[in-house]
Amino acid sequence: MRKWATRLHLTVILALVVTLLSACGSVNVSETYPLESVNKTGGETSYVYRAAGETVQEVAKELADQKKPDQISKEDPDHMFLVYSDQIIHVQKDGQKPEDTLVEVDSKEYVRQNYSPSFLEGYLLASLIGSLFDSSRAGSYGDYRGYGSLNQSPPKTGTYHAPTASDTKAAPPITVQKKGSIFKRSNSGDDGGAGSGGLFGKKKSTSSGTSGSITRNDGSGSGSSKSSSGWLKPRKSTVPRTKVGGFGRISRRR
Repeated sequence: MRKWATRLHLTVILALVVTLLSACGSVNVSETYPLESVNKTGGETSYVYRAAGETVQEVAKELADQKKPDQISKEDPDHMFLVYSDQIIHVQKDGQKPEDTLVEVDSKEYVRQNYSPSFLEGYLLASLIGSLFDSSRAGSYGDYRGYGSLNQSPPKTGTYHAPTASDTKAAPPITVQKKGSIFKRSNSGDDGGAGSGGLFGKKKSTSSGTSGSITRNDGSGSGSSKSSSGWLKPRKSTVPRTKVGGFGRISRRR
């Protein structure tokens, strides 16, 4: 019980610290998406992260809440774009593993050299596309549509490879705020004892409508007991015995 109490106190303290940090605008609990692939050629960089078990809309919202983009595309289950001053984040469904989402962080130069303007027209404002692509290069653009479509439409420049130690160090970290929660344990795994039914659960009573009582042995040795008439009733006191014929004397200390 003491151990459970200690854990409970630590949980409460941690929750208070998280609340205070949140009020200060800090990222309290962060989970970094693992870096999966890198394509880097000079100023053209593309870093691909994997968000396992999350949808495109969920990941896009988490990233936008973390850092407000200059522009974000409308909600879409397959592709969403977040535009920042120095990079464009392409959030896309993984064609090979649809339950996962890929987060591709591209430099604007990488987008300019490899993406197809016609593909981006369905997601970004025309003014942004016009500022990214030079009209004089019409007809020479790439046909890249994101890492999730790598096999069908590879980029024009560079190739993707597993990240090296230097790649990981240079890659922009993608962190998103996660909300913690305390889960109640199932009652099926524990039918009694301290902590049964969860951290705050109580042991189930086997009877209803009964009240407890304190009993004492009647001294017969038969194991029978009778209810006490009062809670912790004191034993009946008797007059202390004195020696017959004794004389008491009171003396003053010197």
